[in-house]
Amino acid sequence: MNFSDYFLSMLGVYGAPALFAVLLIGAIGVPMPATLLLLAAGSFVEQGELNLWPVLVLASAGAIIGDNIGYALGRWGGERAARTFSRLVGGEQQLKHAEHWLRRWEGASVFLTRWLFTPLGPLVNLMSGASRYPWPRFLLYDALGEALWVVLYVLLGKFFSDSVQLMSEFFGDFTWMIVGLLFVLILGWQFVKLLRAPDEEDVKAETSRQLFDSAS
Repeated sequence: MNFSDYFLSMLGVYGAPALFAVLLIGAIGVPMPATLLLLAAGSFVEQGELNLWPVLVLASAGAIIGDNIGYALGRWGGERAARTFSRLVGGEQQLKHAEHWLRRWEGASVFLTRWLFTPLGPLVNLMSGASRYPWPRFLLYDALGEALWVVLYVLLGKFFSDSVQLMSEFFGDFTWMIVGLLFVLILGWQFVKLLRAPDEEDVKAETSRQLFDSAS
């Protein structure tokens, strides 16, 4: 039995509470097959083995609580602790990307990393806390994004219950493709800004010339 099969068996035995626990741990940053379990939960709902509303409520609650634990680790542990913990959940380089994205997009970055750029979620949680991003605002965008993520994947699993494994692989590859594209765009933009930035010596020469013209 592999890693994913183990958690699928847990979902089959313990139902929605198992989904709550797995999504909570995954939101903190521990690798978990969250997408697969949400799709499988939807399939179980379609087969009558699970009830829809307990699945939606407990899954959303687990993800939101896990995100806020990550936020608390960053806020009360400080940026140094956030960077140390980031090595376990994605690396310091990705943490810098998450920090840049958070400063640029603020609430939108929290919302989008709940359901679209999900691999960045734990890192954005840490940086939100470490940068003292207002907690009520974080909680609002977090809850909206996680609720959308849970509803979207559970309903996909429900309506396409015969293709859960195939959809899980597709959405996993698609998400990482989006994240990779995002990083390329960020690096490209930084490179363009670097090329556009005037050379320091040129600035000094231009300043000296203007002062000379003014004096004469």
